[in-house]
Amino acid sequence: MPTIERYPSKSHARRVAKHFSGLLPDAFTDDKPRQILLLAAARLKYWPFSDQAQPFRQNRNFYYLTGCDLPDAYVLYDVELDRLVLFLPPVDKEDVMWSGEPITITEAKEEYDVDEVLYADVIKSELQAIPNRIVYTAESLVGDDHRAYLKDIELLVQLQSSDQYLLEALEESRLIKDDFELRLMRKASEISDNAHLKVLSTMSLQTNERHIHAEFVYHSMRAGSKNQSYDPICCTGRHCSTLHYVRNNEEIAGKQLLLIDAGAEWNNYASDVTRTFPISGEWTPEARAIYELVLEMQTACESLVKPGAVWDDLHLLAHKILIRGFLKLGIFKGGSEDEILESRVSAAFLPHGLGHTLGMDTHDTGGRANYADSDLLFRYLRIRRKLESGMVVTVEPGIYFSPFLIDPYLNGHDGFKGGHYIDRDVLEKFWEVGGVRIEDDVLVTDNGSENFTKVPKDPDVLSKIIKAGLKKTLVTV
Repeated sequence: MPTIERYPSKSHARRVAKHFSGLLPDAFTDDKPRQILLLAAARLKYWPFSDQAQPFRQNRNFYYLTGCDLPDAYVLYDVELDRLVLFLPPVDKEDVMWSGEPITITEAKEEYDVDEVLYADVIKSELQAIPNRIVYTAESLVGDDHRAYLKDIELLVQLQSSDQYLLEALEESRLIKDDFELRLMRKASEISDNAHLKVLSTMSLQTNERHIHAEFVYHSMRAGSKNQSYDPICCTGRHCSTLHYVRNNEEIAGKQLLLIDAGAEWNNYASDVTRTFPISGEWTPEARAIYELVLEMQTACESLVKPGAVWDDLHLLAHKILIRGFLKLGIFKGGSEDEILESRVSAAFLPHGLGHTLGMDTHDTGGRANYADSDLLFRYLRIRRKLESGMVVTVEPGIYFSPFLIDPYLNGHDGFKGGHYIDRDVLEKFWEVGGVRIEDDVLVTDNGSENFTKVPKDPDVLSKIIKAGLKKTLVTV
């Protein structure tokens, strides 16, 4: 019987323990108690005043140590013995009638990369059997629903709430993806590529933003991705200037551009892809100018993704290219590139960061963001560190024409500066563009990078795909 390759939980546990020991060195000396790491799965929850279960989403840190997508489970890692134990929820015989038979202990041993599988009702006795132990957990990793249970365990063991250190160890471990994880992420990207292409090629059938949403989810599910990495963003016209627009309910007619930011999920690993294109297949001069500028920003920044690159520098490059382009278009005037950059007025048009880490979460761990940064250009930058091989990041510059963002600069409100560099008359021509964002998922490799995202982004190719879909529909009709 062929061996099934399993999610590499054991190597993940070792990695977490190594990071944790580096953060808490005194706890891992020979004369210290046995170190036990304990994490809980997400609980199965029900809507208030209802017997209907809420959609289940596994605790990503628990999944990292188990590869198990079941609710109400626990995992224990004995660092000294290198022993990883998965505790399944006890069998509820009444629930079997409604939900079917659960996975057995024998099946779980074969499916998961753990040393032992037990039922959760023996956690206390298992811990009691470990001499001279100390248990490390983190309340933020456990959740309110598990605290009562863990307080009961605390009567038997010395329970250490080590949120800061255990969280950091998990985040740093998850930041660098192994080959197994990268295969999952490539699969998620492949599904997203196909779903985005389907949206592009069926634009002639869509009349409302919700149709775009439905089209993407339909093709994702057809390919085996039941869950989306996040709620799809499907916006048209001026709504394209709203960064996380999720209403997805406006009519499409009469708008210039459609922006779709959507990513399928595969075995709890995310993809995150954005494409912006003309609804009719024809670019207006203003829309094309902005699109080509954003594409230039992305191409330049992607070319610099490699180990050792400082993400702040790439983000700054995106702003410099924006400023240079705006001066050529006449949106900016009356100052040098350096003077305009120093004023930070470019943040009115690119308010978010260049991208973020990607993994089991869309905005994944390890970015070390500093949302308290006084510099508006970097405040919302989600990565504030050098890139390392094995990191997966999104590269997603954008340009937005949002009165909410731009008016404070134009009017000098709340300390915003640089509004005098904006030519109001030229700006008027661009409001209907709304916004443009282009986003790819990029792996940092030993020698450079690998772009997982294959959806076309050349403006002429996008037009061709949309027009071909329109022509096909007309012929069919």
